[in-house]
This record gives sequence, structure tokens and C-alpha cells, in this order.
Amino acid sequence: MSLVRRSGVFDPFADFWDPFDGAFRSLVPSVASSDRETAAFASARIDWKETPEAHVFKADLPGVKKEEVKVEVEDGNVLVISGERSKEKVDKNDKWHRVERSSGKFMRRFRLPENAKVDQVKAGLENGVLTVTVPKAEVKKPEVKAIEISG
Repeated sequence: MSLVRRSGVFDPFADFWDPFDGAFRSLVPSVASSDRETAAFASARIDWKETPEAHVFKADLPGVKKEEVKVEVEDGNVLVISGERSKEKVDKNDKWHRVERSSGKFMRRFRLPENAKVDQVKAGLENGVLTVTVPKAEVKKPEVKAIEISG
């Protein structure tokens, strides 16, 4: 954990633990890696919304090809989205001024609710956005029978 101030400006919170500091990565096994590029991409950001018909997952995966992504269902109800963004070839004659894009492996797991139809999962990758749709089983409404009251 680094307690060094990041700029010359006074920061009253400079002495507090910074969860985004390098020490934090060692606390999270899926992110811990000696390769910083892998660590930067390890936790792909994924949105999960529920509609009346389905659970919809969307992941921004710019530069990732369809062949580099896997969508699986494990243990009957765990959705696993994983893949790898390949490194670009580096020419030794190139002079890099900034390297901010990351490469490496990623994996996310989501426990699906009981109403998920895991045998009908569909996935598509378009314009760098992976969309996974998990249809929901129809909720059976309890049958109500009116009872006539005598008397």
C-alpha cells in the first residue's frame, strides 16, 4: 500500500488505504498477476438486467474476436463468461508514447436464479459488445378456486 501523495496538492485522505493501489490486487485472486496488462483486463465489466422475459448480460469487449470468447453454463446454474484479448505485435523500431489498452485473460461467473432456462442461452458479439440472453421460465400462477359459502 502506498501512502505517497499523488500530486503536490494537499489531500486530507492521502493517509487512508487506497483500494485501487497495487496492494489490493493481491487480495483478489482473479486479479492477482505479475502481468499488469492481464490484471487490467481481468475483471471485464458486465451489466446484468432482468426483463419480464429474460436475464440479459452485456459486456464491453472491444477488440475481442468471437473466437476469443467462451460462454458456458457450469453446475447447472452458473453462467461463465471468459476469454482472452491477444497482445498486439510489437515492432522494435516503434517508439511508444503511451500504452493504456490492456490484453490478457478474463473470467466472470454469475449464479443464475432458479427460473433461468439454462438450456436456451443465446449469445452474440456485435460492435465489441457481447450480449448473453438467458430466457426465464414462466411463473405459474397459483390456481384459485372460489368456494361457495352455504347458509
